[in-house]
Amino acid sequence: MKLPSTRSVAVLASAALLATLIAHAARMDTRGMAAEHASADLLPSAKAVRVAAPPAIRDRAGNIAAAPSQGDVGDVDSFGRSLVWLGVTQGNLDLSSSCPPDDGDPTTNCVALNAAPGPTTFDLDGIAHVTLPGKAANSLLCYWFSPILSVDYLNPTAASDVGLLAYSPTLTVESEVLDDPALIDPTTGAPFDGKLVTAMTASEHFEVPLAPGQQQFERSRDSAVCIAGLLSKSALVGTYGLTDAQAKQVFKKPITISLNVSGSVRLVDEASLMFGLRVVGD
Repeated sequence: MKLPSTRSVAVLASAALLATLIAHAARMDTRGMAAEHASADLLPSAKAVRVAAPPAIRDRAGNIAAAPSQGDVGDVDSFGRSLVWLGVTQGNLDLSSSCPPDDGDPTTNCVALNAAPGPTTFDLDGIAHVTLPGKAANSLLCYWFSPILSVDYLNPTAASDVGLLAYSPTLTVESEVLDDPALIDPTTGAPFDGKLVTAMTASEHFEVPLAPGQQQFERSRDSAVCIAGLLSKSALVGTYGLTDAQAKQVFKKPITISLNVSGSVRLVDEASLMFGLRVVGD
């Protein structure tokens, strides 16, 4: 009997891994991901924008110049203003078969992994915080989000399979202005209770095909920056239903920003996830 060539075996193995990847995508378990949150970071549709009169602008000679419109620049409140560095923090998450006793440090977190090939989900609130004084920004807060992911994938089974890491970060914004029972969050239908949760456009999903018994280490480092902002005066009015005066008060009062992360892993032996968060504003 003629034995298959090395190249044929490699092709067959690749085909098997591809078939496994396709099948896994069809049955992927996403129960560990947090519920969808509204995002202040995405620009609203044109119909949803409440257009306010743009502020007057004076040139260097003191003459009043034509101010740009919302349609021109997308955000008239922050137009022409300087960027201000406001704060930086970091949250750490270890995924391990065994976690050490809790040391009380909120920036150090550990989730015990379930036995392979079962998935492990996680949902952690407040793994990092930044508290800003009142009037730290005028009308806009923006994030720079920098995850550093070190993941050791392992397939201990006798069949080809797919390793998975998926996570979704969100931000909780706390303000005393939102601690008014009469203020209802239109994205949840419930009172704000002093805070709102906004999604970030920084979720990631990794899939790694693994042969039987294969172990593979991967490290990734990237950064994502905000689009419309983690919080803006225009979003407070247009998305969250505040009046213009209430939105201005939010920026005049202290604000605490907390980082949350939820997700799921599968066929991961160990992982160290570090999430850097820098906040800037106008």
